[in-house]
Amino acid sequence: MNDHVILLHGLWMRGFTLAALRHRLEEAGFSVELFDYASVFRGPEVGVANLIALAQGNKGAKIHFVGHSLGGLVALQALQRAPELTRGRVVCLGSPLRGSAVARTVGQFPGGSVLIGKSLDILTRGLERWEGKQAVGAIAGRLPIGFGFAFGALTSPHDGTVSVAETELPGLTDHCVVPATHTGLLFSQDAAAQTIAFLRGARFTPAQ
Repeated sequence: MNDHVILLHGLWMRGFTLAALRHRLEEAGFSVELFDYASVFRGPEVGVANLIALAQGNKGAKIHFVGHSLGGLVALQALQRAPELTRGRVVCLGSPLRGSAVARTVGQFPGGSVLIGKSLDILTRGLERWEGKQAVGAIAGRLPIGFGFAFGALTSPHDGTVSVAETELPGLTDHCVVPATHTGLLFSQDAAAQTIAFLRGARFTPAQ
């Protein structure tokens, strides 16, 4: 299989947090690369530029993006800026594609904007819809355990940080919900299986 997956982490995380998902994708036959970016101090603008450069440097492979949380937004921003960047597909894991209520609430607290840093704008604003030619699928979690629940900003169902409704963006090719928390999406066998299904066929597997 000449398919290459670039994995993108979320806010406050680094590439090594994607190790379990990377292993499952490699077992499925994909070559996988971890993309690290400074989500707080440098923000998505630098991450988007570096992701474009990385993808352009992968010659001959069909490149897919799989992004957790903020990483999904970074991937879609890169494709908006460089529409011909890849012929592959995109999977967003727990990404607040419509904007994050938790991020908006945290940003209103003293020091909250510093905590989220330069990613505050994209996390609070999100996207209006996806109009790119790449197939994009979103996987949401529905186990309501996480720090976001403490802020009282989430509507049910949610994964403790992002509500399912925030992951439902007009223009998506497909959407599914799995039993996982926000961070748990990185380790969930269900999320990995659905990711593989979408990368292969641009559709998620119907729930049994």
